[in-house]
Amino acid sequence: MILSLFGKRPDRLAPVKTVFSRIVSASREPALFLDARVPDDFEGRFEMLALHVFLVLRRLRALPAPAADMAQDLVDATFAYLELGFRQGGVGDVSVPRKMKAIGRSFYGRLGAYEEAFAGEGPDALATALARNVSAEADSTALAAHARACDERLSGLDLAALLAADPLFPPFTSDRAR
Repeated sequence: MILSLFGKRPDRLAPVKTVFSRIVSASREPALFLDARVPDDFEGRFEMLALHVFLVLRRLRALPAPAADMAQDLVDATFAYLELGFRQGGVGDVSVPRKMKAIGRSFYGRLGAYEEAFAGEGPDALATALARNVSAEADSTALAAHARACDERLSGLDLAALLAADPLFPPFTSDRAR
């Protein structure tokens, strides 16, 4: 997976790397783990990464070309990052493909669940999806409010503004849910 990134033009990957770096930074924001009580383990970090990648992919889908290409490059970068994490965590070469297949199912399952929740199953649909995926102990209402605030911010950005936005997301605050 990581090798597939080497065949792409560097001028096309540089913006993706920048955006992905900002996504990772937002998904590791301490307040998500402290205030929203997301478990600070592999699964919790994966859930926050998946949520923030989803939000950017959602925006990229609404933008004209070359946003679709960037969306695919972002997914590729996400999986290369996850694969590298497995390898650095000591997962053997034989086990990596199986783990990547499972993480792929989980990732795309999250994307589908969050998209359905945003589509309008009711005001609590996103909080319900987050509670099911992240953790029953997490403050899913605050996470849903944060995701909606992020989506609102991203919805006002064209591709150039999205690439330039730093930070890409508003900071997490549990006050939004109140």
